[in-house]
Amino acid sequence: MGILRKMAIVGPAFPLRGGIADFNESLARNLIQEGVEVELFSFSYQYPEFLFPGKSQFRENEAPPSDLKIHSCLNSINPFSWFKTAKAIRESEADLVLVRYWMPFMAPALGTLIRLLKSKGVPVIVLADNVIPHESMPLQDQLNAYILKKADAFLVMSRSVEKDLKKYLPNPKLLRIPHPIYNVFGEKIEKEKARSSLKIPEGEPWILFFGFIRKYKGLHLLLDAMAEPKLKSRGVKLLVAGEFYDESDSYFDKVEKLGLKDRVRFDDDFIPTEEVKAYFSATDLVVQPYITATQSGISQIAYQFDKPMVVTNVGGLGEWIPDTVGYVVEPNPFEVATAIDDFFENQRENEMSSAAAEEKKRFDWKHFTKGVMHLAQDLIQ
Repeated sequence: MGILRKMAIVGPAFPLRGGIADFNESLARNLIQEGVEVELFSFSYQYPEFLFPGKSQFRENEAPPSDLKIHSCLNSINPFSWFKTAKAIRESEADLVLVRYWMPFMAPALGTLIRLLKSKGVPVIVLADNVIPHESMPLQDQLNAYILKKADAFLVMSRSVEKDLKKYLPNPKLLRIPHPIYNVFGEKIEKEKARSSLKIPEGEPWILFFGFIRKYKGLHLLLDAMAEPKLKSRGVKLLVAGEFYDESDSYFDKVEKLGLKDRVRFDDDFIPTEEVKAYFSATDLVVQPYITATQSGISQIAYQFDKPMVVTNVGGLGEWIPDTVGYVVEPNPFEVATAIDDFFENQRENEMSSAAAEEKKRFDWKHFTKGVMHLAQDLIQ
């Protein structure tokens, strides 16, 4: 067992935006606090347009983080950059490389990078967000096999991903550790102040659907739940905060058809980091009506703000949500509506918020980084 002095993290980082970039930067900062030197090797080109239906892959009007070493050098479709990035990582003299893997499209670039690093004796851990993608793509089994069979060890954040990984590798060296809470969004603020900033009236029951909008996240299902008589009579309102990565008209048409125009609000744009706390602080309950899932960073943002949750029983989504903190229900409109109705009928906000504040201690970054370091040290000669 060796000592981890320096690590390279390969994956999205500034100026790229999104949950994976936020996670990688937080991981780097927390490893630095543990005395590990860290460099991030990010993408100069990440997705072609057909894989990124959002408005922009980049953060706007933000200065680069002065406390992190970030190299934007990896082009997902340019093999020359794969060799160049591998050379830069070797020259950084990292003891170990952690590669972030979340979709088969990235397998050629990342798998080749891993092969090049291992040929020079550099150990590699793959942190797998997903193995089986939410939306299937051609050759996904071959692409997964190409990258997964090259890694020395794996980090996963749910039993669901662990199970999928073992379809390719029966006995991988693996550590399963929960997704840590996001701590980049600041602290919660008073509900009255948050509602005022978002122009939400006091005294009304509001639920939150947060994050980019794709079919697998089940917003259609939640809109059907909103039309259930019990939620209609209670006057529950829904705030949808996030950018469409899906065709938007079908959602607006459903709102119109179900008569929900006065009870559903769309803030349909990317929510900047500094505004996230207002959305979670202003609403009463976070709902994740996913059709498929592995784990969700949205749950960890909810934990950060001590927010009760309703999640569907798919993948690993409910793995870290005890019934003291929220509801784990089947992915159908009636069960989702029943859970939301129970929350407001029995006035569970205070008790569940207190339970979330206690439960989130399990998801401290220190716990995650210690796990990463322990796994890494097993691989270092």
